[in-house]
Amino acid sequence: MDNLYHTDFYRWKEQQKQHLIHKRFDQLDLKRLIEEVDDMGRSERNTLESHLVILLLHLLKYQYQTYVINPNLFEPKEFRSWYDSISQARMAISRLIRKNPSLQHEQDDAVHESYPDAKSGAIREMNKYLLKKYQLNEQSYPDTCPWSFDQIMQEDWLPEA
Repeated sequence: MDNLYHTDFYRWKEQQKQHLIHKRFDQLDLKRLIEEVDDMGRSERNTLESHLVILLLHLLKYQYQTYVINPNLFEPKEFRSWYDSISQARMAISRLIRKNPSLQHEQDDAVHESYPDAKSGAIREMNKYLLKKYQLNEQSYPDTCPWSFDQIMQEDWLPEA
């Protein structure tokens, strides 16, 4: 069984499924089944954090472009490009939580865990378009997320200056 788990995971999974269906509990690879069940839960949390990184990243970029760059432009522009990605991330998060309601208990912690990656990404991505003297750094955004989960998930909410 050990070798099958490492050489043909799909076949191992099917074998475990058959053991369960036919109630051959003594033939189950319990150690690895427990690990796989644990990974399934971790996967959902990782998916939530991944969607939150995208949402927070685009909210940070929207805020910077709207309130730092835009007021300094000769002809102000509206940065509509972030609206769709913000909306799509919100929908993906809502769908994930609807399918996995217990993630509601994880959402605030997931925002806390996701924010540093979003902040780093926003700095990196914004710096591609800024002159060296205007480059962003770690102090360009707050150390912790300035918004709550409920706030960022409001359909029409966008950050202010």
